[in-house]
Amino acid sequence: MRGHDWINNSLPDELIIEIFRRLDSKSSRDACSLVCTRWRRLERLTRAAIRIGATGSPDLFVHLLAASFTNVTTVHIDERLSISLPSLLGRRRGTDNTKASSQMKNGSSHASSQMKRAMKPRRRVNEKNGSISEESELNSLSFSDAGLAALAEGFPKLETLKLIWCSNVTSEGLTSLARKCTSLKALDLQGCYVGDQGLAAVGQCCKQLDDLNLRFCEGLTDVGLVELALGVGKSLKSLGVAACAKITDFSMEAVGSHCRSLETLSLDSEFIHDQGVFAVAQGCPYLKVLKLQCINLTDDALKAVGSSCLSLELLALYSFQRFTDKGLSSIGNGCKKLKNLTLSDCYFLSDKGLEAIATGCKELTHLEVNGCHNIGTLGLESVGKSCQHLSELQLLYCQRIGDLALVQVGQGCKFLQALHLVDCSNIGDEAMRGIASGCRNLKKLHIRRCYEIGNEGIIAVGGHCKSLTDLSIRFCDRVGDEALIAIAEGCSLHYLNVSGCHQIGDAGVIAIARGSPQLCYLDVSVLHNLGDMAMAELGEHCPLLKEIVLSHCRQITDVGLAHLVKSCTLLESCHMVYCSGITSAGVATVVSSCPNIKKVLVEKSKVSQRTKRRAGPVISYLCVDL
Repeated sequence: MRGHDWINNSLPDELIIEIFRRLDSKSSRDACSLVCTRWRRLERLTRAAIRIGATGSPDLFVHLLAASFTNVTTVHIDERLSISLPSLLGRRRGTDNTKASSQMKNGSSHASSQMKRAMKPRRRVNEKNGSISEESELNSLSFSDAGLAALAEGFPKLETLKLIWCSNVTSEGLTSLARKCTSLKALDLQGCYVGDQGLAAVGQCCKQLDDLNLRFCEGLTDVGLVELALGVGKSLKSLGVAACAKITDFSMEAVGSHCRSLETLSLDSEFIHDQGVFAVAQGCPYLKVLKLQCINLTDDALKAVGSSCLSLELLALYSFQRFTDKGLSSIGNGCKKLKNLTLSDCYFLSDKGLEAIATGCKELTHLEVNGCHNIGTLGLESVGKSCQHLSELQLLYCQRIGDLALVQVGQGCKFLQALHLVDCSNIGDEAMRGIASGCRNLKKLHIRRCYEIGNEGIIAVGGHCKSLTDLSIRFCDRVGDEALIAIAEGCSLHYLNVSGCHQIGDAGVIAIARGSPQLCYLDVSVLHNLGDMAMAELGEHCPLLKEIVLSHCRQITDVGLAHLVKSCTLLESCHMVYCSGITSAGVATVVSSCPNIKKVLVEKSKVSQRTKRRAGPVISYLCVDL
């Protein structure tokens, strides 16, 4: 019956709240909050997370949000995020250029209206002479201790806090937060210049803390980390330390002594030696994830990990120059549960070390070898023979690995779903045929600058790998239209990048357009033979396209762009720099035809004044006036 509110009169608050909690998108929640005052109030009760930029007036935002969202348990504050304040606020300060940050994950569409009311100048009485002065709450342009205090008062149920590059936060603010938010479980202080006193307060007050990130916290020393380990050693499960010059082995010894439940450790430091890793390996028997970038570690450190960390599942070793195959063999002999291994710029490792991993860690599912120049075909062949559960393989800058290695992987690793090849000069079509014939479940194939791979290898992939949805073939000069036609006949792609493959033209892209109606991302940059025909086919057959990169495509004109955007109304990003056939009219067509457009990258000279007025915020320029 018209005028009768069936829902509000029939459904209790509890049921409406439960419905709101089941909504999985912010836009749906925002829409519900606009229905009526009751729905707005109830919907706010279901918001558990907010995300705020830390430039502008974040301290004030925290005050406002705390008054509206009482059940928030997760707060993410990032100094790098910035969104303009409403122009009304700028005029109150005498400028229209004031920047603020209020990007909320599961935030509220009503925050700005409350901000306007709260932005009125405050009156302050001078205690000495009794004079009255006015000051704006917008004076603070970054998140500070005052904001942390407001956070502690407003969100006492806080469990997860991320402070990213908030350089004005100090120990004083962190201490006030720790005393109020005793239920804190996860704390990220990346780039914050907090000191030992604040970290010690967290250890004393937040007894449930299990996840701590201290990357780039230059103000910390061993004193703070030791106090924290003493306080939350029983609960801490994850710890990250990077670029903290005053944190040494002494801290790691405290972690090893008190944090027996530790499962994840990430260390990036030139001041950590074997002694610190010894302590952690021997004191943390449940360690599952270990990431190390410590140039002073030797084989002895890895031997300790191999003998003590029997539950280890992920190991990442970066830029190691003082350990050899002996250390890696210890991992293979001891860490039988290892599933994920990354070896990056480990110059003294050879096939022998990788063979030890392959024969000892048969549960391996993910392997990345990056810039380890002494690892060759024999090492990877052993992986293909022994690691039958391998699902993802990344080979980057591996000049000594040849076709036979990937042929063996194809024969032994039937569950491989993702393959990444970058600058592997000895891998060619024979390798790709081996992968295609054996790895029928392949879903992602990324190849860059592998000049021996041509049409024959990619055609084999199209013929056998019917589940492939993500294909990237960048700067592979021997790949042409025939390869894309075969892919189109066998696979329905969601993601395609063929940047720099000069032999690909209209025929190949047209085939993809007709065979992949779910295509969302396309990069065809630096294809000099691609023209308007392909754009027309994409516009007709790929209505889900959201991102396209057309840069350096000389034969694409305004006509092709018009055909493209006619049906691709979901387009959000378009890069078209150095396209000599595209003019200001084509840029205007893209901007006016795509209601969801968020980014257009183009030369400044091709943007008319009318287009600037209409869509200035979404336009990015490759070059600016000098």
